[in-house]
Amino acid sequence: MTKKLFATACFLLVMSGVIAQAPKYSNEFLSIGIGARALGMSNSNVAIVDDVTAGYWNPAGLNHLKSNLQVGLMHSEYFAGIAKYDYGAIAARIDESSVAGFSFIRFGVDDIPNTTELIDAEGNIDYDRITTFSAADYGFLFSYARTIKEGFRVGANAKIIHRKVGDFGKAWGFGLDVGAQYEVNNWVFGAMARDVTSTFNAWSFNLTDRMKEVFTLTGNEIPKSSLEITLPKLILSGARKFKLSENFSLLSVLDMDMTFDGKRNVLIKSDPISIDPHLGIEFSYKDFLFLRGGIGNIQNETDMSGKKVKTFQPNMGVGIKIKDSVSIDYALTDIGDNSIALYSNIFSLKFNINKKEKPAN
Repeated sequence: MTKKLFATACFLLVMSGVIAQAPKYSNEFLSIGIGARALGMSNSNVAIVDDVTAGYWNPAGLNHLKSNLQVGLMHSEYFAGIAKYDYGAIAARIDESSVAGFSFIRFGVDDIPNTTELIDAEGNIDYDRITTFSAADYGFLFSYARTIKEGFRVGANAKIIHRKVGDFGKAWGFGLDVGAQYEVNNWVFGAMARDVTSTFNAWSFNLTDRMKEVFTLTGNEIPKSSLEITLPKLILSGARKFKLSENFSLLSVLDMDMTFDGKRNVLIKSDPISIDPHLGIEFSYKDFLFLRGGIGNIQNETDMSGKKVKTFQPNMGVGIKIKDSVSIDYALTDIGDNSIALYSNIFSLKFNINKKEKPAN
């Protein structure tokens, strides 16, 4: 019953959120993050990403690809398994200086009860009239990366957004991301401009007369075709790797998410720019075994006594690389305040595929 109530609430929130047109929370499913390595380091990844997940974090990082082809997969669940997040990606080297990739993301809540037809025309309750539907967001990212010169890489994403609420409402959108990475001495820097031209979602709705009546009776505005805008976000990142011994090393990363839509509840807030810093570290042993941690989601909150307190979200994870062909990563993470959302166990996989060399004649 709790899951059904939560799912129904998700439907109302999605529909009302479309009407509100709040750009601060548009296409937020693309801000959750992918890949257990990055999630275990509190999404501190823009400067250091060096695999197929760069199609999401910073397309410039695809140029680190050492194999001919790399595949990435991830499945995670939030809110006690109610919301499901699925990710798959592929990247292929075109030539020595360029790489292309494709990423697919789905974040959805399935089996939401639709009770708008529960009461028939005579006023009788008929439970057989209850149906179910899904509210899901889809992202399709087409990536291209190129090495300009040694240590300097650039990349871009063209992304298509599809959001769907059962058969009642749907939206299509399009946006662009651009990114870069630069290495100097022992440092590496990264920048990622998401939705650089703003991303526009065009919504359309198909509501029955009964559904319109339910919206009116419950005091909700009837959704109408509209345009939803996602404003640009800039992420700046810096990292350095320290050699601790012959077998051990430490990688530290600091990312700063800069938004331009007014004050947010983050560490550095002003109007119109707010900055949300998050820090990640990674210990490695022989580039085979990895231990990760991170701190992010730093906010000011009010406790039970009414006192203002500063909170943060810790994350952790581990990883293992098997013969440069398979990587398995795990993260213990959360998409929000852990007093609201349960922590989730995240697993992700990466596979390297190389062409077989033709035998010499």
